Amino acid sequence: MENLTYVTGNYGKYISVKEKTEKAGFTIEYYKCDLDEPNINDIKFISQEKARQAYEILKKPLFVADSGFFIEDYPNNPGYPGAFVKRSNVSSNISELLETMKNVSNRSCYFLDCLTFYDGNEFYQFWGISKGTLSKEIRGDKIKKAKSNLWYVFIPNNCDKTLAEMSDEERCNRPDNSTSATDAFISWYQEKYQKGLKRNLQKSTNSM
Repeated sequence: MENLTYVTGNYGKYISVKEKTEKAGFTIEYYKCDLDEPNINDIKFISQEKARQAYEILKKPLFVADSGFFIEDYPNNPGYPGAFVKRSNVSSNISELLETMKNVSNRSCYFLDCLTFYDGNEFYQFWGISKGTLSKEIRGDKIKKAKSNLWYVFIPNNCDKTLAEMSDEERCNRPDNSTSATDAFISWYQEKYQKGLKRNLQKSTNSM
């Protein structure tokens, strides 16, 4: 089996994905790297460009994952910060975000995730979405698995806890109808990509 690497500067993201891939029967390697992000509010493009950059460094199959956070009624800028979560410093200044939103009644928001796998030939992209509301205070203990500080203020639909307040089991089984880019990728990688590699290897062997 080929080595598959997850390229990210966020160790919490790696741990979360690693647990899922191991349950699915394969392991991933971790390569810590903060890649340049194009200055554009387009998660699909950003994720693909980062995968291309990472491949130029490692020269082997890899994947990257990017998230956007959209606040429906952010004052004077609906949908903010979108793909600019990191560059806007929204996720690193949660207290400031809550202060900005303190008089906003509609606190609907959502995460939009894009995972891009690149093998040097083709880009494959997978999507996930989780809708919810913004809490009025920071809630939850510090956890290594937190993909973002926004976990401490994001309450998924049909739930009364923030992501940070939930146990692993509660997060996995929460009733918010969320979808997972990671789960979609793992399913595809096992069922289609790896089987395709085996078929190509068999054809190459039989032609010798």
